[in-house]
Amino acid sequence: MIRFIPFLVIIALCALSVAGAVSTPWLIVPALLFGGLVLVGLFDLAQTQHTLWRNFPILGRMRWLAEAMRPFFRSYMVESQTEGRPFNHEERAMIYRRAKNVSSVEPFGSHLDIENPPYEWLAHSIAANHPEDDNPRILVGAPGTAKPYSASVLNISAMSFGSLGAHAIEALNRGAAKGGFFHDSGEGGVSRYHRAGGGDLVWELGSGYFGCRASDGGFDPAQFEENAQLDQVKMIEVKLSQGAKPGHGGVLPGAKVTPEIAEARGIPVGQTCYSPPHHTAFSTPKDMLNFIDQLRDLSGGKPVGFKLCIGNRWEFLAICKAMLETGQRADFIVIDGAEGGTGAAPGEFLDHVGAPLRQGLVFARNALVGCGLKDDIKLAASGKQVSAFNMAASLALGADWINTARGFMFSLGCIQSLHCHNNTCPTGIATSDPGRQRGLVVADKAERVYHFHKNTVAALMEVVGAAGCQHPSELEPHHIIHRITEDKAVPADLAYELLAPGVLRDDAAATHFAADWQRAQADSFAPA
Repeated sequence: MIRFIPFLVIIALCALSVAGAVSTPWLIVPALLFGGLVLVGLFDLAQTQHTLWRNFPILGRMRWLAEAMRPFFRSYMVESQTEGRPFNHEERAMIYRRAKNVSSVEPFGSHLDIENPPYEWLAHSIAANHPEDDNPRILVGAPGTAKPYSASVLNISAMSFGSLGAHAIEALNRGAAKGGFFHDSGEGGVSRYHRAGGGDLVWELGSGYFGCRASDGGFDPAQFEENAQLDQVKMIEVKLSQGAKPGHGGVLPGAKVTPEIAEARGIPVGQTCYSPPHHTAFSTPKDMLNFIDQLRDLSGGKPVGFKLCIGNRWEFLAICKAMLETGQRADFIVIDGAEGGTGAAPGEFLDHVGAPLRQGLVFARNALVGCGLKDDIKLAASGKQVSAFNMAASLALGADWINTARGFMFSLGCIQSLHCHNNTCPTGIATSDPGRQRGLVVADKAERVYHFHKNTVAALMEVVGAAGCQHPSELEPHHIIHRITEDKAVPADLAYELLAPGVLRDDAAATHFAADWQRAQADSFAPA
C-alpha cells in the first residue's frame, strides 16, 4: 500500500483545503488544485491502458513527465560540447554564430579527442596563402550539355514544401538568391514559395513525379517540359533514394494535401498520394540514362543528374558500365549519406540501411575515377556537412560541391527539438501550423541563411588556403590525414584504397572492386 501514500496525502490536503476555505476564502485556490489532482488520481485508478498509472496514481505520471523533459535537460544541462546527436552543441553554436554574422572563433583548444580514431586533420602547407576568390564556383555539365550551370561550392539540400513550412522555404530561397547559391526543391515539387525569392532552383524528381505526375502516378513529359523550362530552374535531379530512408516509399495522407501542396505536387486536393520505393519511368541502367537524356532535352538542355544513398554496389557500377557502353552521361551525381536528414523515417532505416556519406562518397569517387568518367561527371556530397573541415575533407575525397539541409535549418533557427515529423516544430520551420510559422520572419531569416553560407564558404577558403591551394577543386586525398589507430595515421588515399584513373575499365580484376564489377551489368540492376 506504500505506493498509494502520495495519492492519499493529496486527498488529505484537498480535504483540509476545502474545510479551511469555509473560514479562509483564499484557501479555495489550493482546494481547487488538490481537487483536480484527486480527479486525476481517480482516473488513473480506473483506467486500464497504463499499468504504471493504475498502480501508482499521480506518482506514475512523473515518469511520463521526465520522459517528455529528458531531451531538453540532456541537451542543455548534461551533454558536453561534443556529445550531442545528431548534431552536438559545438556544431550548432558554430552555425548559429555564422548565421548571425558574429565571430565563430573558440578559445583554449579543441574539445575533440585528437589521439584516437576516427580523428582527421588537414595537412597544411608551409606555402599557405589567402585565396582571392570568396565564392568559388563549379561548372556543371557533361560534354554536349547545352546549358551548363555554375554552382556554388555550398548549396541548400533537398527539403520539400510540406516537410518545411511556407515561411521556411521562402526564407531559404531569398537567402540563396542573395548569396548566389542554389536551393534544391526536394521531391515535393517547385512550390510558389520556392519561386518567391527568385533564387536558383534544382528541381528534384522523385518516384512520385510531383510537378509532372500523370493521373496514374507515372511520369508526364508535357507537364515536365512546361515546369522544367522555368528560368529559375537551373538543373534537374532524379532522386533514386535518400539518406534518411533509402529503399523506402512514402504515403502522403489526403488530409495533408492542402490546396498549396496540391498545386506544388500536381495532385488533387484531399487525395492520398503514394510514392513507390522505385521509379516507374525506367527499370534498367540503360533505361535510366535514356530517361536522363529525355529530361535534358525536354528542359532545353539543362544539366540532369541523379541522387542516391549507396546500397548494392554493383547497381552503381552497373550505371557506370551503361555509361561506358552507350556514351551517355549524367551531368552530376549527388551522394546522400545514411546519416539521415530532415525526413522522418523508421528507426531501422535511420540506423542501419544505406552507406554513411564518407563510405558512399569514396565508393562513388572510386567508381567514376576507375571508369574514367570523373572528368565528365560532377560529384556532390550531402549529409551532415556543416563545418569548413567537413566540407574540405569531402572535397578532397572526390566531391565537387556540398549540399546541406540541416545546416541551413539551423541557420533559420532550428533548435534540434526533434519534432520535425509531428507538425509541432517550436521554431516554425518544419510545420504547416500558421501560428507556429508566424514566429519565423522571412526577411530576418533570409539574412541568416545568406550569412551562414557566406561565412561558411569564407571559412572553407581559409582551410583551402592553409593547404596551399587557391580553389577547393585543388584539394587532394593526401591533404586529409586519417587516424587509424592511436599510434598510426595515414593520408586518405591510403586509408581508403583509392583507385587510379581508368583501372576499372582496363583491369577491374586487379582491384578490390573485382567481385562487384563482375556482378554489374549495363542491362539490369540485378547482379549477373
